[in-house]
Amino acid sequence: MAGILRYGTYVPYCRLLRSDLPGRGRGERSVASFDEDAVSLAVEAGREALRDSDAAPENLLLASTSHPYAEKLNAAAVQAALDLPADVLAVDVSSSTRAGLAAIGLASRMAGGPSLVCAADVVVGAPGGSRESMGGDAACAFLIGNDPGAAAEIVGAASRTEELLDVWRGPEQSFARQWEERFVQQRLVPALVRAFDRSLRDAGMPAGRLSRVAIDTAHPKIAASFAAKTGLKPGQIADNLLESVGRPGAAGAGLLLASLLDSAGPGEVMAVVSAADGAESVVVKAAPALEDSRPAHSVSSWIRSRRSGLAYHTYLKWRGILPFEPPRRPDPPRPAAPPMQRAERWKYAFIGSRCTTCGATNLPPQRVCVACGAVDAMAPAPYADATARVATYTVDHLAYSLQQPVVAAVVDFDQGGRFACELADVDPATVEIGQELEMTFRRLYTSDGVRNYFWKARPRR
Repeated sequence: MAGILRYGTYVPYCRLLRSDLPGRGRGERSVASFDEDAVSLAVEAGREALRDSDAAPENLLLASTSHPYAEKLNAAAVQAALDLPADVLAVDVSSSTRAGLAAIGLASRMAGGPSLVCAADVVVGAPGGSRESMGGDAACAFLIGNDPGAAAEIVGAASRTEELLDVWRGPEQSFARQWEERFVQQRLVPALVRAFDRSLRDAGMPAGRLSRVAIDTAHPKIAASFAAKTGLKPGQIADNLLESVGRPGAAGAGLLLASLLDSAGPGEVMAVVSAADGAESVVVKAAPALEDSRPAHSVSSWIRSRRSGLAYHTYLKWRGILPFEPPRRPDPPRPAAPPMQRAERWKYAFIGSRCTTCGATNLPPQRVCVACGAVDAMAPAPYADATARVATYTVDHLAYSLQQPVVAAVVDFDQGGRFACELADVDPATVEIGQELEMTFRRLYTSDGVRNYFWKARPRR
């Protein structure tokens, strides 16, 4: 079967303490910032998976239950931001939290070159409900392909589909509804067991051979019942990350799989199961190449890099749940299609230009060099992964933002070039000249339904 060539994850910077929520609970949940959505989260995870990789994906699958656009290919923005070839097959997968693991299984069966699977979700629940407190926001990405040098081999996979009223949300509803756990448990536990058993038969091994099993479900009792019915020992059950991240929808199962791979040794066999509208099960065997294929950020490092204690009313404003007075100034203009197309690689992939005559960097990219005046003597200069430093900055308490004050900075890149931008995920009290930064893909604003994406800088995480 196919293997996992590379993988990446992303957990947003902010955390909401469950003790501050109406529903209470232990631990904290991850929260996407006001300028993040499923597309920007997927881009961050995809960058992690593709960094230093020579494999060019031929297929792109974006799995989410919170796609920013209801009618428009969301994966197209991910393709543009990751600077993937225009002839890549891009597909949105949606409508169920099972979509993330299902997309991995689908990619493992696709013919041709490698497939990049991105799963990302911003989980919003009704105030005071279990989905609000136990949900989480995160993303993961897996480069799947047939390569003898894969980091991990997918040795078994199985699916089972059930027409079941478990979690549902119609187009007219703001929040998903969930049926009571006792009824759902009667259907999902058998589905999980059957899919798990089939994946083990596919892999040709017993459950006792597995070092760890991660269980992705919105119902804690289902996980316990599944473990008991399959004979799994307590030491085989992996951390479900509920107390540190929450359950990030379609990205949940993939985030658990990435967490297992982060600490797996060569030859170790693991499984991930996901319960929603039936079940998905994937069995993975770590390969010797895994050690050299791990991303720069592990799941645990993302979890440690955080700002806890986000105010609950701020979270409600970010999600558009709490009404508030709008700024007393004109609304931003809707981005127009022609200029967006003309500046696509700059706007989405953050690629500048470098003069082949004098070597000067031009940000934004130019036809005429700002240093020597050479015309059309430019080579692409990628800046999305470049390291930058604060050259100067200002803290603006008057500019409108859902996270005030706004920190605007002029940043210098180590590879050359200067750029003015807003800083994200930043504490204004800790900003200083010379501070190291990295670029992050964000949504600047939404106007007339159009999401306007561009790049900001943030302190290195």
